[in-house]
Amino acid sequence: MSDSILYEFPLNERIRVFMRLERLFQEIDYFNRGAAAQDSRVVVGRLIEVLTIFSRFDLRSELLKEIDRHNQVLGKLLDNPHVDQPKVRNILSALEEIGSQLYRNTGKLGQSLMEADLFKGIAQRTSIAGGTCSFDLPLFHYWLEQDGATRKADLALWLEPFASIRSAIQLLMGFLRSSATATTETADGGFFQKTLDHNLPFQLLRVAVDRRYPCFAEISGGKHRFTIRFMTQVDSDRPTPFKEDVDFRLTCCVL
Repeated sequence: MSDSILYEFPLNERIRVFMRLERLFQEIDYFNRGAAAQDSRVVVGRLIEVLTIFSRFDLRSELLKEIDRHNQVLGKLLDNPHVDQPKVRNILSALEEIGSQLYRNTGKLGQSLMEADLFKGIAQRTSIAGGTCSFDLPLFHYWLEQDGATRKADLALWLEPFASIRSAIQLLMGFLRSSATATTETADGGFFQKTLDHNLPFQLLRVAVDRRYPCFAEISGGKHRFTIRFMTQVDSDRPTPFKEDVDFRLTCCVL
């Protein structure tokens, strides 16, 4: 376990969506390693959440825009003699490969899956508490009762179309998180505020807090200014401001 708790805060809608998908895919990986029917149930639930996001956002277009922007920024670094040229070229090559994969994926991703009877039925019942019981969705119950190998084969088939999108998100978020160096800051009386340079495209904040502090970071703001309030909670009471100074590591990611 790390000595710090890391809080991340997106500064625009695009990064917010990327981070939500990133978490859903991580949870899919975790539960997909299990062989029990309950593991498969959770994977299908998370996959439906992924499909819901894809139905609301043109992820392919957003990722291609972000890749093009990264290519422009990194391309300028090739003229800088103080930059690791081979590393930049490797990154550009990876971006080109991912971009090519995305261009090849035509059509609305996930639409055919969401129109399948199994997924359509589950999606319609997820808003009801406990709405995916066997008597609600006998088809889903039947699928869950299949052997583990059959379920895993189906899940692999259903998840495969999202591979390039997922790779693109991992690549872009990895670049973004490593785009800046953390600084040590102090929240006086549990409060910290900072103004960002509006000429720079800040996209993500990362706040690392030592576990010894009995508080959590509540972050708010936008691309010009942000605020961090450290809060504490005793038993089940409502969280209240933490009044002591808090030292933390801050990374303002810009790329």
